[in-house]
Amino acid sequence: MRIAVSGGGTGGHIYPALALIREIQKKEQDVEFLYIGTEKGLESKLVPIENIPFKSIHITGFKRKLSFENVKTVLRFLKGVRDSKRLLKEFKPDVVIGTGGYVCGPVVYAASRLGIPSVIHEQNSVPGLTNKFLSRYADRIAVCFEEAKEFFPAEKTVLTGNPRASEVIGQDGIRGRLSAGLKMKMPAVLIFGGSRGAKPINEAVLKSLTELGSKPYQVLYVTGDVHYEEIRKEVELVGNPENVIIKPFIHNMPEVLAGIDLVVARAGATTLAELTSLGIPSILIPSPYVTNNHQEKNARALSDYGAAELLLEKDLTGPRLIEHIDQILTDSLKLAEMKNGARQLGIPDAAKRLYKLMKDIVKVAR
Repeated sequence: MRIAVSGGGTGGHIYPALALIREIQKKEQDVEFLYIGTEKGLESKLVPIENIPFKSIHITGFKRKLSFENVKTVLRFLKGVRDSKRLLKEFKPDVVIGTGGYVCGPVVYAASRLGIPSVIHEQNSVPGLTNKFLSRYADRIAVCFEEAKEFFPAEKTVLTGNPRASEVIGQDGIRGRLSAGLKMKMPAVLIFGGSRGAKPINEAVLKSLTELGSKPYQVLYVTGDVHYEEIRKEVELVGNPENVIIKPFIHNMPEVLAGIDLVVARAGATTLAELTSLGIPSILIPSPYVTNNHQEKNARALSDYGAAELLLEKDLTGPRLIEHIDQILTDSLKLAEMKNGARQLGIPDAAKRLYKLMKDIVKVAR
């Protein structure tokens, strides 16, 4: 089987694609992949590391305001379609899978023009412009939230979950704790703001370090690479409590998550897939700077079911953050209820579901 995959821009589009590829590689001995992304996107770094053939096209997104740049984007899209057709004709895939980002637009559209079966995967509760456009051309639409179904044709849309969720199942939480420097018999909260960090979250934690030092739980605080050195300098002035471990980045996040009792994070789709798959309670601080405010809507999909507490960035302060952490970690009943709520929303076999969906449309095409 030959499969073309496209997804780019952010890890939220790329990690699900890579998780799906790894799942298919387990199931199919004779399978070939071609990943089509952009040269400037994160995918150009992450995909080659996985030894997956990578080709790039040039494409940019539309501006939401009237702009001459949008005219250039249309021209880039048309060229991107031509380039995608050339790559697909050369590779001859049985199916094309798009996991989001601007690059999927020309790739999946080109597949539809060539009569190649295609699937698009929407990670968020509110879809982006690219997937809304592609929903008219893709054979199937896979979603991660029930709330996303209303934006797509019902006859094409299937709830599969996020393939990234499948990769955190079965991880060794003990090894994850030890690798992060956490103690085994003390409750642990992980605080992070995504791969690059989040300045408002960092500011709230810094102002709370002294108080956190007196708590009966330990904190693994991930600053993000770009903020780490600046934060270390500030921590040296106020002191680093023994129960607070500060790191710039965590490379083995699935393993570490398996050993965590509570997470404080943004509300990106990949993070929520991991949390619900493992049944981890969370305090979600959605980024207000994303398209359609989709992170807040993602967060409410959990908080409305008791799996998470929602703390808007405009309400975020050091004391408010500690108050939320204390209320959860010091109340065993509340912690158990939130764990149960998270597990009920999780789809741990998401990669298998998406793989089956892909195989079904290939059978129909044949």
